Amino acid sequence: MKRLLHRPRIVIALGLCLAVVAALAATPPDFIVSSAQLSAVAARISGAKVSDLRPTPVPGIYEYKQGAQIAYVTEDGRFAFNGDLYLLADKTDLTDSHRRALRLSLLAALPESSMVIFEPKDPKDTKYTITVFTDVDCQYCRLLHSQIADYNRLGVRVRYLSFPRTGPNTESWFKAEKVWCSADRQVALTEAKLGRPLAARVCSPNPVNQEYELGKAIGLDGTPGIVTESGDLLPGYLPPPAMIEELKADANPAAAGPS
Repeated sequence: MKRLLHRPRIVIALGLCLAVVAALAATPPDFIVSSAQLSAVAARISGAKVSDLRPTPVPGIYEYKQGAQIAYVTEDGRFAFNGDLYLLADKTDLTDSHRRALRLSLLAALPESSMVIFEPKDPKDTKYTITVFTDVDCQYCRLLHSQIADYNRLGVRVRYLSFPRTGPNTESWFKAEKVWCSADRQVALTEAKLGRPLAARVCSPNPVNQEYELGKAIGLDGTPGIVTESGDLLPGYLPPPAMIEELKADANPAAAGPS
């Protein structure tokens, strides 16, 4: 099921897709099922828990989440599919709304004391806050960080979390741990992204593994992975002016117009 949630790999009949769309158009968004019904559905899906499931406005179709990744399953547990569920009446993307909320909930469980934060000199100048999953050896992460003063000058507060793409027990992983274990983490992160060796030794405990697992739960495919204040996931580097425009739209989606 994990692979299903990460990339679409299960093909379902076109008739089922059409049935979902048609039912969604005709069914009010307050479809309710009993806990016994949810338990029955969970029992039919290997590894599923009741807390992973919730009903959708489409009778017989359930949302199945792992972390902030969402798929849909049929009540009999035989079929599953990826994709976003829209309320056709007002074009609301129900999947994206919940996905964003899940990302924010996961991030809220991590204290800022576990992050490396770069912010405007005067905190009152902060207009936006982004959470950036970063790899010290990632080319575009380094490019983003080389412009950190520009982001801060434009009112963007940057909260860094570690996401060494090569995984545990690799050079990038050890560098991330050394950044955390340095007396000045801001300086250490900058030095590491310039390719300079760090004098600090790996210490324990450190939050690198927790942040790495959090990135996977959120559905990160690469770095930099940027989560906005609304829970949107921007998959990659944006130069400072483009970032500001993206964050303006994120803060005021109505003004940005329909997607």
